[in-house]
Amino acid sequence: MACLALACLAPQAQAAPPRTAVLAFASAGERELASAPGMSVGILSAIQGTYSPAQMLLDIGQGARVATSAYGSSKLPAGGRWPAVLARARKAPQTLRPGLLASSVPGGAGYVGSATGVAGWIGGLAAVDEHGGVGAVAESPDSKIAAAVAAMRARKRLVVTGLPEGAAGRSALRALASSRPAGELLIVVQLASGGHGHELLWAGAAGLPGGGGRALSSRTTNERGLVSAIDVAPTILRHLGLPVPAEMRGAPVETDGALHGASLRGLFARLHVVGGRRLKALGVLLCAWALLLLGSAFVARSAPAGGWRAAAPAWAMRAGALGLLWAPVAVLIPAAIEPGAAVEYATIALACFALGPLTDALLPWPRAPLAPALVAVIALTVDQLARTQLLMRSLLGPNPILGARFYGFGNELKSGLAVLVLAGVAATLYPAARSRGAVLAMAATGVALAAIEGAARIGAGVGGAVLVAAGFAAAAVVLAPGGFSRGRVLIAVAAPLLALVLLALIDLLTAHGSGHFTGSVLHARSAADLRDVIERRYGAAWRELRNHAMPYATALALLYAVAGVRRRARLLAPVAGDPGWRAALVGGLTAGVVGTLSEDSGPVLLVVAVFALGCVCAYLWGRPKSAAAP
Repeated sequence: MACLALACLAPQAQAAPPRTAVLAFASAGERELASAPGMSVGILSAIQGTYSPAQMLLDIGQGARVATSAYGSSKLPAGGRWPAVLARARKAPQTLRPGLLASSVPGGAGYVGSATGVAGWIGGLAAVDEHGGVGAVAESPDSKIAAAVAAMRARKRLVVTGLPEGAAGRSALRALASSRPAGELLIVVQLASGGHGHELLWAGAAGLPGGGGRALSSRTTNERGLVSAIDVAPTILRHLGLPVPAEMRGAPVETDGALHGASLRGLFARLHVVGGRRLKALGVLLCAWALLLLGSAFVARSAPAGGWRAAAPAWAMRAGALGLLWAPVAVLIPAAIEPGAAVEYATIALACFALGPLTDALLPWPRAPLAPALVAVIALTVDQLARTQLLMRSLLGPNPILGARFYGFGNELKSGLAVLVLAGVAATLYPAARSRGAVLAMAATGVALAAIEGAARIGAGVGGAVLVAAGFAAAAVVLAPGGFSRGRVLIAVAAPLLALVLLALIDLLTAHGSGHFTGSVLHARSAADLRDVIERRYGAAWRELRNHAMPYATALALLYAVAGVRRRARLLAPVAGDPGWRAALVGGLTAGVVGTLSEDSGPVLLVVAVFALGCVCAYLWGRPKSAAAP
């Protein structure tokens, strides 16, 4: 009896209160978010395609997205009519379930609106369930929005709200952050008006493991300081201890290193200018090469006979071609200092046309392409492993503002790098002979490059591994003694499949199965998932083919490719049809064609491959008269 009495008097263990989450939309920028108590900050990829606030909120609610141009209608139904929203989502080339977040929370979500809030009526889109309803709705004056959220929190585990603009919004943000109870997750997403320029926004989170004052990241982006809108829903559900539906493609947000506001703001500004500078930088390089060629022609006319007069045009051709082959390395220099546009163009041009002549002077013709190939592979690999983010900030990076790829090698780089490395192998083997040793050298290099382009921690490109395997397999067949045979052709055809097996093993060993390939293919839950992947990929390739000047560039690349194949003997005359260089050209063209068929950028890879092959051929045709006969 005494023991029973003591047990009754002992304090009873109380169950922990259920976890809650608040998702707030505000006009706050990086500084306002960073100043809120316990807040970690990152850049949010708001959308894939042209930004619209309503589409971003729908993407947050469904935890998945596709390019806005992939929908049957790129515009959302006026007023957000839910049956029309669902019908539009069903036409997308991927399984999308608008309202999935709220439907995954027992009792649904509550929405607290403000008369002058930045979200307005569309703010409720993130709180709508799959049936078009909201669990609870409340309106509040601007000055009492934090109290209204607290009252809604007592009714719903997930509360969505739109904060006022200006000083009232900053005050409400600080109140939500400072009064946040233990066990509550607070996510604040910047909401901007529609139109271009807002594809990247600011986001903050308090209540994540690791505490505040840190940079945000996720496995969706694999980049420090960068997250995606589709990461919000999985983050909330994991915090609430609820299962994450298979249809959600995002990954939970995590903290990653200390928050450095100036660096993050610099990254934000840099990502907004990368896309607009790409073609202009290429134009500057081509103009610089043209000036070099014109200068050499002037020298050839005005200089005395013999000597430099005869050598100048050939030197300008091969030095300029080498300069363009150094571009994957040269673009990393301004990426480190993030200058203005004019300085960036000048820096890339000076670096290319300094490294080109220097390489030509140090390495005898035709071995010079080995230098840019080796340095480019090493520099890009080190950058990815060290997470210095130079490639992401460069003009040849994946361009995260598009919302499709955040890390690894962009599609513009994959086929060009394959051509560059093939040229490096040919330069090393020259003068080559068809032999088992040459085949092994080509095959071993191909395996290494496929691993680099496909590994989740480096290139992270499924299509990159496939096109490299195909290109180097074709090159190895050309180098094999005895020429073509049925068995060798079958091996070359099977090489991309072997590359996928290798890529799966690399993902499992180095990325614990979270790589791009295993995440999109091996983890597919049904044939419908695989169909979505294929349909989305080829739909994007078709849209790319119709984009701006791409139809003309593709047609021109095809014409040059056909002409090169038909006049291959003439093309390889400077090296007297050397088997190594022949293998490099065959492999480079194969890589471009296979990349076009396996990547969602489609024709871009063929255009880049043919352009790089043109630079290689220009270098060969710049053969100095002093070069030894092959």
